[in-house]
Order: sequence, then C-alpha cells, then structure tokens
Amino acid sequence: MSTVKRDPITGGYIYLTVEDIEYRVYYEEAGQGIPLLLGHTAGSDGRQYRHLMCDEEVTRNFRCIAYDLPYHGKSLPPYGHKWWAEEYNMTRARMMAFPNALSDALTLERPVYLGSSMGGHLAIDLAHDFPDRYRATIAVEGALRSATEYVDVGMDGIRREFDNPNVSRNSVGAAMLLNMSPYSPEEAVREVQWEYMCGGPGIFAGDLYYYYYEHDMTPEQAAEIDTDRCMLYLLTGEYDPNTSPAETQAVADRVKGSEFTAMPKLGHFPATENYPEFRQHLLPVLNKIAAKAADR
Repeated sequence: MSTVKRDPITGGYIYLTVEDIEYRVYYEEAGQGIPLLLGHTAGSDGRQYRHLMCDEEVTRNFRCIAYDLPYHGKSLPPYGHKWWAEEYNMTRARMMAFPNALSDALTLERPVYLGSSMGGHLAIDLAHDFPDRYRATIAVEGALRSATEYVDVGMDGIRREFDNPNVSRNSVGAAMLLNMSPYSPEEAVREVQWEYMCGGPGIFAGDLYYYYYEHDMTPEQAAEIDTDRCMLYLLTGEYDPNTSPAETQAVADRVKGSEFTAMPKLGHFPATENYPEFRQHLLPVLNKIAAKAADR
C-alpha cells in the first residue's frame, strides 16, 4: 500500500466581528508553542505561507496561524452586508483589528505577528499601537510609508494600473513577476503569479489604499516604538523594487533596539518565491523569540 503524502496543516473557519460587521474568516494552522500569526500581502491570501507551515524547525516551537483577510482566498465577503454597493478600501484601523480579533477569538497569549508587504507595514503599526498585545512583530518588506513613490511618480504612469480595480487578473499576476528576484526558482515565482490571478476584482486596489496611504508612520512615531514591550524585527529582500533595504533601514534607525536584516537574492515575496533562502534569515529571528520566551 502506498503512503499518502499530506501536509501537517489543518484549516477551518471562525467568525470575527470587526467594526460591527461579522466576517467568516478562513485560517490554517500547524505546529505548537508560541502563537505566530501570519499576515499575507495585498491582493493575495494565506497560501503564501504553506512552505513555512511545513517547516518542522519552525513548527516545533511555534503554532503557526495563517489567515485570509475577508474578500481574500477562502474568506468570502461578509454575508448579510451589502458589500457590492460600496468601494472596498482597507484602512489602517481595520488592518489592525483583524489580527487582534483573531487573537482574541483563539485566546492567544501575546502572539508574534509576521507580515509581508502590506503585512510588513502592519507589523510596524502593531508594534507601535499594541505593544502589550504582541511579544514581537516581524516586518517583512516593511517601511515607514510607500505613498511617496506612488503619488509623486506613479499617479499618471504605469504603476497606476496596479491600483485599477478593472485591471484583469492576468495583468496583476504578470505585474507581480516584476517584484521578485531573478534568483528565485521559476516554479515558486509562478506560484506567486497564480495566487494573484485568483484575486477578486478591486481587492488588490483596495488593499493598496492601506499600503500606500493609510500606513504613513512618521520618524517621530517610529521612535516611540518600545522594543522592550514588543520587539520589532525587520527583514527586506535585496531585489524588492517596492521597499528597498535602505527604506527598511530607515525604520531600524528610528526604532531603538530593533533588528534589521537585508536578505540577499530575495525579492518582494520571500516566504513564497524562495522559502529555502528566506528561512535562513527567519530561523535566527524565531530562535531569539523562542529563547526569550524560555527565559521568562
């Protein structure tokens, strides 16, 4: 009898109420130990973390929980709410509310939050606004803000098409190819492309409302982050055209006690486009978090 190959990942749905609207949210988990919430990039979903959630060196000490924001992946728009009659735009307050609500619903004790791209921006916002909720946040491809490039350069240029709710899914998927490293294996790069071709119309555009506008942290606000209460780790790929290592370094320069690592040969989607390379930078961070938890 042949052995059936399975991933050590289980999935399910949970109901979360955010801003007086009830959402049916899909999430997957694997592992045990310190809760690790995994936030996906704009326009995609939690599938981005499937490699991480199958990594025994991670799941040995961490309960990994990847969730699909509403309108993304397997999380449908809210039933009973006329979502089709309004424009979808993700706000800063709502972005923070979802991991907070999920953490409360699952009764997680001071989880770690790891997010990429817009999730990387969120990691910085959470460390600033909710330092006592999270023991640490990990910003992958995070920066103080991204609006300058978009407003000053892209409003009338080619980047505008990324923010157009009527652009085809194929075009969005093709555009993502420009955001990854030339060193990443094609099979992984194509997986990122596929995930973006699966998105609902206008959702990527609405996520960019948070990414470009609502996340806008001043250097003075960044300096307020207390890493003794919530440690902030920063990881950015060398080949990310959206957030350069220099832009992430600007965060680290302002946040006393934070730790920044520039990741050679990686692009904007490191957890998916080249997980074997990404884990070389992630594991040391997770080991520090686990060691600190063990000392308490």
